[in-house]
Amino acid sequence: MRLRLFKEAPKFDYFSRWKLWLGISGLMMVVALVSFLLQGLNFGIDFRGGTTIRTESPQVIDIGEYRAAMEQLDLGDITITEVFDPSFRADQNVAMIRIQAQDDQEAVTVETIEAVEAALKEVRPDIKFVSVESVGPKVSGELIQTAVIAVVLAIAAVLVYIWLRFEWQFAAGAVLALVHDVLLTIGIFSELQIRFDLAIIAALLTIVGYSLNDTVVVFDRVRENLRKYKKRPLNEVLNLSINETMSRTFMTSFTTLLALIALFVLGGDVIRGFVFAMIWGVIIGTYSSIFVASAILLYFGVKRDWSKPDANAGNQYANIDA
Repeated sequence: MRLRLFKEAPKFDYFSRWKLWLGISGLMMVVALVSFLLQGLNFGIDFRGGTTIRTESPQVIDIGEYRAAMEQLDLGDITITEVFDPSFRADQNVAMIRIQAQDDQEAVTVETIEAVEAALKEVRPDIKFVSVESVGPKVSGELIQTAVIAVVLAIAAVLVYIWLRFEWQFAAGAVLALVHDVLLTIGIFSELQIRFDLAIIAALLTIVGYSLNDTVVVFDRVRENLRKYKKRPLNEVLNLSINETMSRTFMTSFTTLLALIALFVLGGDVIRGFVFAMIWGVIIGTYSSIFVASAILLYFGVKRDWSKPDANAGNQYANIDA
């Protein structure tokens, strides 16, 4: 038996105030942009430069113990991760400690590294420092540039894909919805000053894919219903299409959020920023696929396809009168 959230398609009217939804989205985008311009982002070590120290210890690594030992040094952003590798010996516990570059310095100074080593040896006398590597501002600047290019190219590829698969009105709605999602995600990181690093760029690209998938599902149903209900106004066809896909949209978003919330609570500090971006992205992506992409499609309008409907397309809600 197939699971359904609704016994029959709901009949919510999403477009009675579609201009209001677009206005709210536009206002949020302006707030996000202003926050970004005024406050900027709290860049992590990947983008600000810093030093990575690789350690080994025969004892099991306690990240909280390591962090507590270094708190008194007041070094700013410190990231500690345990490295897992099947080739490691049973007594080879490896950790990576990343320390941000201090003000007006290319990298962490030798004195600072020595202070970190001394602090860690107080809690783990048998700890070994295998390697020390530094990332300067030049490399960090290149990472920022590469990250921006990656996001822009992803959105451009989406524009071409949707344009070829549907029409330019659909492409405009999908791309503007993606820009909306990316900008609001950057905005929330700017407003809350959450650490922004390469993991967040990965989250942004994942959000683009998730939001696009949700939008394409709705647009596929819209195109199918435009062929089936040739005389209905566009806003009614959009409402019908969104209502028909609402069960799938809700269950997909809900189950994804369950996993993400579990990771946010239990995953630790290392992945918390990434997971927070994903949670925000799922929520804002679901919102944009309904209230942004479809509303923009309604604004631009779309030519009706008067060709014969696909006999295999089917409609699980065929009892709705044309």
